[in-house]
Amino acid sequence: MNDPIARFLHIYERAKKEDPGDHTRVALATTDTNGQPSVRMVLLRGIDERGFVFFTNYSSRKAREIEANPQAALCFYWESVKEQVRVEGIVKRTSNDESDIYFASRERGSQLAAWASKQSSALESRTELLAAYDKAKARFAGCEVPRPDFWGGFRLHPERIEFWSNKTHRMHDRVVFVYKNDAWVKKRLYP
Repeated sequence: MNDPIARFLHIYERAKKEDPGDHTRVALATTDTNGQPSVRMVLLRGIDERGFVFFTNYSSRKAREIEANPQAALCFYWESVKEQVRVEGIVKRTSNDESDIYFASRERGSQLAAWASKQSSALESRTELLAAYDKAKARFAGCEVPRPDFWGGFRLHPERIEFWSNKTHRMHDRVVFVYKNDAWVKKRLYP
């Protein structure tokens, strides 16, 4: 398969059927202004030819690091299908409309939690967080919960996508696609 997005979607659909956990989990790596790397799990919420989408609080550590250095990497691994996909590229915010549409699709409790959480900020106690949640719940009682301005999506625009398939005797299959001159260039790599 010479289209890495189509190849990814094929593996992703297999993982959706066979992975006993959440097939949308992905490790996101960013760096701070000093080059210190940081990695955490996020949930993939969209994928198309433009890239890979996830959502967060724009004041979170990951968002601040992305704003300072938009180069980031994703790493998917699905044990059930013995596949890993690594994606590297530039991250940009999604449109407000796209963020609004996704926010509206979330369950109400998650919408309220977005209002309650000052993600990545110091928290005195869990009681403080629960009080903020109750305050948001009261504020939006009887009406739709709007998306906060400080919350939305990011899209990683891929420049490099590497596929790794587990094979016997550690003779793994590795294929990398690099985006150059408006086209994907495919190469095989030693395992």
